[in-house]
Amino acid sequence: MEALLVSAGVVALAEIGDKTQLLALVLAARFRAPVPVILGVLVATLANHLAAGWVGTELAAYISPRVMRWALAASFFGTAVWMFIPDREPEGEARPSRYGAFGTTLIAFFLAEIGDKTQLATIALAAKFRDLIPVVTGTTLGMLLANVPVILLGGVAAHRVPVKLVNRIAAAAFVVLGVLALMGHTGLE
Repeated sequence: MEALLVSAGVVALAEIGDKTQLLALVLAARFRAPVPVILGVLVATLANHLAAGWVGTELAAYISPRVMRWALAASFFGTAVWMFIPDREPEGEARPSRYGAFGTTLIAFFLAEIGDKTQLATIALAAKFRDLIPVVTGTTLGMLLANVPVILLGGVAAHRVPVKLVNRIAAAAFVVLGVLALMGHTGLE
């Protein structure tokens, strides 16, 4: 249960203001079909994070717990720094196509997630917890927690939420998580 909850929280925080969240907003605005867009995000995230989680659990067999603690702390600090780099609205990725809302979302979201901080977090969390299904379930839940409201509320809330402030708060949370990981007080050991 801990792997699921920590994974959900980490990814939900990391996704705030991320390029994939902006992509979700663009897709929601263009298609005006929230259910297929949400389902596309769900399937793309599951596929992407299953692959990332598998890599993480395989790495765990070769990495000592001490190195894992340092790697996890470094990933938290790296994500904190990454939160200060503003993502731009994706250009041309979400044009309506012959694939419809679901297919376009699935393809665009899967590709945008490759190498993204939430994919890297999934690798680190799977390596740390060594439990693929709860981690992938948690990271997928975190992705949905961050993106479903954006998809449902569309552009209305996007202009009222101070993304810069939210990113700074999220970055501070990741710094705290990094320090706790180094100190061994996160329950992630």
